[in-house]
Amino acid sequence: MRKAFPPHGFFGIILLILSEILSFNNVDPFYSWFYCFAWWSYILTIDAIIYRIKGNSLIVNRTKEFFLMIPWSVFIWLIFESANLFLENWYYINLPHSIVERWLGYAIAYGTVLPGLFETTELLESIGLFRKSPIIKFLISWKIHFVLILLGSICLASSIFFPQYFFPLIWVGFTFLLDPFNYWLGGRSLLKDLEERNPRKIYLLLIAGLICGFLWEFWNFWALSKWIYTVPFFEKLKGFEMPFLGFLGFPPFAVQAYVMYNFISLFDLEGDGKSPLIA
Repeated sequence: MRKAFPPHGFFGIILLILSEILSFNNVDPFYSWFYCFAWWSYILTIDAIIYRIKGNSLIVNRTKEFFLMIPWSVFIWLIFESANLFLENWYYINLPHSIVERWLGYAIAYGTVLPGLFETTELLESIGLFRKSPIIKFLISWKIHFVLILLGSICLASSIFFPQYFFPLIWVGFTFLLDPFNYWLGGRSLLKDLEERNPRKIYLLLIAGLICGFLWEFWNFWALSKWIYTVPFFEKLKGFEMPFLGFLGFPPFAVQAYVMYNFISLFDLEGDGKSPLIA
C-alpha cells in the first residue's frame, strides 16, 4: 500500500517553483543563491516521491544518515576542489564578497552532491529500473584487486601531475583505488556485486549521474553565482556551461561518489559499514 505524499515534498515543489520565478526576476536571495534553492528543493521532492512509492525514504526513515551525509558530501567534493587547484578545469564567478557568506554558500551547495546522487539512484531503483539485469557469474581474483588499486593510483597521480592530458582520470581513480578495500573490509562493494551477478547498482548510479549532471549544468547555467569550465581541447561545443564531452564524466563520478561514501562508511563506529541507503 502506497503512503501519503509527505509534507516536505509539497514544500520542495513550492520552493522550486518560487525560486525559479523569483530568480528570473532577479529577486534575492533566490537570484544570488538559486543553485542552492534548486538543489535542495529537488532533494526534498525526490525523497517524498520515493516515500510515496515504497513507504521508506532517506529523510523520513533514515534521518540520521541524511544529516550525516551532508558534511561527508562537503568533504568529498572539497577533495575534487583541491584537485582542481592542479587541474584548473573550472572556476567560480559572481561569488559573495563576504568570506563568511561565500563559504556558507560552498557548504550548502557541496552538501547537495551525495544526497542528490543517492536520492536519484534510489528513485530509479524504486520504479524498478534494471530490476532484472544479471550477468555471467565470475570470480574477481586478488591479483585483479591489486591491479585495480595500482590503476587507481596511476589515474589519480597522472591527473594531478599531467592534468592537461589526463584530467578526466580524476573521475574514475578513486573507484579503482577504494572499491577493493570496501570488498576486503566487508563493506558495500561493486566488485562484490559483480561477483554475485548483480550489476544493477552500477547501472542505476550511471543513469543517476547522467540525470544529476544535466541538472547540475542546467541550474548552474541560470544561476548568478556559478562555475565556468576551462577544459582543454573541448571549449567550443557546449551544453549550458559544460563542453558536451564533459557530460560523459558525470556517470563515472556517480559511481566514484558511491565508492568513496562506502569507504567512509567503513569507519562508522556506530554501524557496520552497510548503510540501509546503499544496501
